[in-house]
Amino acid sequence: MNDVTSRHWKQRQRTRLRELRQQIPTAQRMLWNEAITVALTQGFPVLENKKIGFYWPHQGEYDPVPAMIFLKTRGATLALPEVIGKEEPLRFIEWWPGVPMKKDIYGIPLPDNTREIIVDSIIIPLLGFDEQGYRLGYGSGYFDRTLAAMNPRPLVIGVAFEMLRLPTIYPQQHDIPMDYIVTEQLILFRTDTGLVPLSVADCASRNSFVGD
Repeated sequence: MNDVTSRHWKQRQRTRLRELRQQIPTAQRMLWNEAITVALTQGFPVLENKKIGFYWPHQGEYDPVPAMIFLKTRGATLALPEVIGKEEPLRFIEWWPGVPMKKDIYGIPLPDNTREIIVDSIIIPLLGFDEQGYRLGYGSGYFDRTLAAMNPRPLVIGVAFEMLRLPTIYPQQHDIPMDYIVTEQLILFRTDTGLVPLSVADCASRNSFVGD
């Protein structure tokens, strides 16, 4: 698939998957949100001492805020992304419950004038994802540019509902795969040959505190 065809295909998929996600009944979404929260908080104990970049949910995305609040009580430092330029990587600014908020250029809440945090792990929303662990985002490329600019590479965990899985997103050279993908059904670990399912216990064993 050439670049032009790939861009058109991805745009059609973005429209389809966004509509599909927004059609999820409220009660079902709540159950799926709770299942992903359990997987994140129990499957990744290493996050309890990390500086975590996450996102403020919109358009029917999984809501990571309850998981992040839990992790903060266990010692995590939390930060939300800020757009500083159309072709620039995101920067992450500190968030905590009750911090004053403002709206960014996309109308998404972010902390108002808090300090910048150099994160070492990122929770990323997936509009779609494929069997090789690549993410279909909204097309702006912010997260790909951010990950490409970070050294060392952070722990990258994508979150999505299982219904948004695709056989492939036809990744391009700039696309960066996730380390893990968490859905309401299971945790997926990326290997060179594709995604491998892990139980919460097995994932926790792989992602315990450094030095444990």
